[in-house]
Parts: sequence; C-alpha cells; structure tokens
Amino acid sequence: MPTSTRKPSRPKGQGQWAMGHREPLNKNEQSKKDDHPLNVRQRIEGIYAHGGFDSIDPADMRGRFRWWGLYTQRRPGIEGGRTAMLEDEELEDRYFMMRVRIDGGQLTAEQLRVIAGISQEFARDTADLTNRQNIQFHWVRIEDVPEIWRRLEAVGLDTQEACGDCPRVIIGSPVAGVSADEVIDPTEQIRELHDRYIGDKSLANLPRKYKTSISWLPDNPYETNDFSLVGAHHPEHGPGFDLWVGGGLSTNPIFAQRLGVWVAQEDIVDVWLGVTSIFRDWGYRRMRNRARLKFLVQDWGVEKFREVLESEAYLGRKLPDLDAPPLPEKLIDHIGVHKQRDGNYYIGTAPVVGRVSGTLLGQFADIAEKYGSDRIGTTSLQKLLLLDVPADRVDEAVADLDGIGLTANPSPWRQSTMACTGIQFCKLAIVDTKERSRELVAELEKRVPELDVPISVHFNGCPNACARTQTGDIGLKGQLVMVDGRQVEGFQVHLGGGHAVDAALGRKPRGLKVASADLGEYIERITRRFLAGRTEGETFAHWANRAEEAELK
Repeated sequence: MPTSTRKPSRPKGQGQWAMGHREPLNKNEQSKKDDHPLNVRQRIEGIYAHGGFDSIDPADMRGRFRWWGLYTQRRPGIEGGRTAMLEDEELEDRYFMMRVRIDGGQLTAEQLRVIAGISQEFARDTADLTNRQNIQFHWVRIEDVPEIWRRLEAVGLDTQEACGDCPRVIIGSPVAGVSADEVIDPTEQIRELHDRYIGDKSLANLPRKYKTSISWLPDNPYETNDFSLVGAHHPEHGPGFDLWVGGGLSTNPIFAQRLGVWVAQEDIVDVWLGVTSIFRDWGYRRMRNRARLKFLVQDWGVEKFREVLESEAYLGRKLPDLDAPPLPEKLIDHIGVHKQRDGNYYIGTAPVVGRVSGTLLGQFADIAEKYGSDRIGTTSLQKLLLLDVPADRVDEAVADLDGIGLTANPSPWRQSTMACTGIQFCKLAIVDTKERSRELVAELEKRVPELDVPISVHFNGCPNACARTQTGDIGLKGQLVMVDGRQVEGFQVHLGGGHAVDAALGRKPRGLKVASADLGEYIERITRRFLAGRTEGETFAHWANRAEEAELK
C-alpha cells in the first residue's frame, strides 16, 4: 500500500494568549477585540441614555453592557419551554437588571439609603440580595442609568465589572474587623484590589468570569470560586491564608483545589494578581464552555499551576508550603445575635430567599441609624446584617428588625433556603424560583415545624447553578417535567451537597424529578426519613450520601 505523505494535523489552538493565539475564535472574543467593553460607558452616557432603548447597538447591549453591571431582563409572559427556542431580541424586555458591587459585603448606612432610594425611584422598588453579596435592581431604564451611577459613585459604590469576562465582586466576610473569631482582617487588601484593578483594562478582558473570595472566616463558599483565601495558621510563619484555585459549578461542576501554599496578608494582592494574570494569559478562549479557570487547573494540575505562579513571569518568588489545615465544620451564615470583639453585638437577619425591596432597605437603614450603627453587611447566603449594636439595646433592635419582616430567629427552612432570580426576570431560566421558594418556605414551616437543624434548599431556574444547586443539602435544578401527559414546571433533584467538612457535589438519584407543585410533599417526605434515620449529630448531607436510593425518592 502506498505510504501517506499527509502531515499529521496539529492540535487546534485553545486561544491562549501566552502561546500567541491572539486571533479571536468566537463572537464573544471578537466583540472584546472590536472595542474594549469598558468603553461602552461613554456610549451609554452620551448616546443611549438620550436616544432610549431603540438607539442601543445590539453588540453593546448583549455583550459590553455586562461590564457595567447591566443585562436586559426577560420579557413578561414567555413560558419556560420557549427559553432555548427564541433569539435574544425575542426574549428580552426593554428594561435592565442592574447589579451593584458590594466588595467584601460591607456597606455604610448612607450607602444603603442611596441603594434604597434608587430602588424606589428607578427600579419599581425591586431589590434582591444575591449569593455573591451584591444587590440587584430590576426594571431599570437606560435613560436613568447615568443618574443611578452618579448617585452610587457619590457614596463610593459602583457597578463596574459586576458582570462580564472580568473580576466580579470580591466576596469577603461581612463581619471582618469585628468578629471575635477572626485573626486577620483582609478588608484593606480587598479595597486595594478593587481600587487598583477594577477598571484596569489589562485585567478586564479575561477568558470568562472570574470569582474571588477572601476571608479569614469560613463564611463564604470558597470551594466554588476561581480564587479563594481562607484563614490558616503556619507552624513557622503564623496566621495567614490557605490558597484555593479553580472552583466553579454550572454544567461542569468542579471544586477548587488547594495549591498547598501559605499566603501572608501583605502578599494577598500580589498573589491574586499572579493567579488572575495566569488566567488572562493561559485561559482557554476558543470554546466558551471550556473558558473558566477550573479547566486550566484541571489540565495542568496544582504542581504545574504553582510552578507557573511562582515563576519570574508572575510572582517571581516561592511561597511557603502549607499542609492542609483542619476543615471547618460548616459555613457560617451569621444568623442571630453575636458578640463582637469590641463588646458590641451584630445581628444577622434572614430575608426570605434574598427578596427584599427599596422600601425595606430604607427601613433597615432607619434602624441602623437608631442604634448608632454605620455598618451593614450582606452575605453570600442572601442574608442581611446589622453591626455595632450596644449590648443593652440588642433586644430592642431585634424587635425592630422583626417588625419589618427581618427576623434574627428564623425557622431552619427560612434560614437555609436560597434562590436565583428565576423566570420572572432571567432570560436563561426555565421555571419560577423566587416566588415558588418563598411559598415553599411557608409551606414547609407548617409541614415540618419540628425540624431542629437547617437543611439547605437551593433553587435554580436553569442548569447554570447561580444558586449553587450542587452544594445544597437539597439542590433543585429547574426544568420541565411530564405530569399526566403535559409539561409542567419542575426540578431535577440533587441531594447531599455541601461545603467545608461535608464538601461534596450532591448526588442525583436516577430519574428523580419533582413537579414544582409537589415540592412540599416531596421535601416533607425525605425530611421525615432523615429525622427518623439519622444517627446522633449526623447532618442531612452525610445521611443523604449513605442512604439507599429508594429512601431518597
């Protein structure tokens, strides 16, 4: 047989800039090359706010607007079954969702008042606490965006890079600097990262979104971020941080991995810059579904990633080795009354699945002012905190908060249920989440009032896991299910996910899908089985991972 003279094909480039692959390989990369997304602010202020919705270039609206915290919201009345069938222009309304960055989850009373006022005046009194410590508005008109920015920026807030292929909000502890259990307060470093690098065009074109968590306390889901620092003690160097890289959920869930290094407080900014720059230079830009940092870490392994980070091209020095520190028992949600290191107290309250309003936030600011507090916290579990309450006024403050519907002593169901935006506003959603989860909390409080430990229920309207579906005790991924020959809203069920000691992606029992209308009955059934079959001190996650599949249906 004749010998083939055809040369073997070269593997396709993955769009890695460090390897010289600078040519855009998809429409998203092309859009960023055509014009840097941060430049769109000039057109919003100079053209679109004057010309209205119809004057907006679609390439800006469906792409670059995200770098300034803006998405079009879903047009009312479009059923979930049509989500994947329609083009953007058919799905989108003439209004916007706007996301306000709250880096570190820390606000002043003045800042909260401004947010409340914007909600009431420009967003039909809407406000959602997200699970990344942001606050989101809905029903925002493009004509009002410049004035909203002016008001936010006047009190030190912004929407810059709240979305897009860039460093998103830096989540941190809302009680940094006041917690009696904290050893190192990284608030100064979080502020430095925001002030130096948010808006820096050299870091605002990453392969995909980039999520950061920096906290001494285990009060954020550090395993699901691209870059995470968690407090740790080194036997020689003392207190510092344990570095995790490459976490992310969505349709390809991967937990972050420890790099095995100790990071001193004074090195936080340099190490973050090094990891972020590696992602910019080496991240995969050819296919969007492979463009997150988690895929690079998975392919390289932690040893190679550490070697590149410590190389002259990035950090330029070795970091001390760190053995794995003890895992925390659970993530801290800060609900209830807690003593601060200065003798005052902070109070953690539980809005139902993060759905609040501008009116409610204004009332919260009034209460803060009444008790002399100028510090307010948002959490990555959709909670709201009041700090610096004098000891002799705690009971009065708790009563006032309860009076506006923000209880510091919630039921386990209210305490541990989260939900994404859902079909009401999100163009990707298939089912309702916010209203259904609010109804479900009330239903479960009646069905299983004797529940004595929190069971986290995470609602998501689509597979993208914005509400961390795979790490809830009960994770609910929205989809359409067949009931009596017709399609209805329902959920695929994940069970036994968790963080910290129980870190795991929830298992998916075969064929377990539940209609939305049947969720109360199903969750009551499985909860009662847990309560009857648990061993002493056993968590729901541990029980769900050892139970026979038949017990989970």
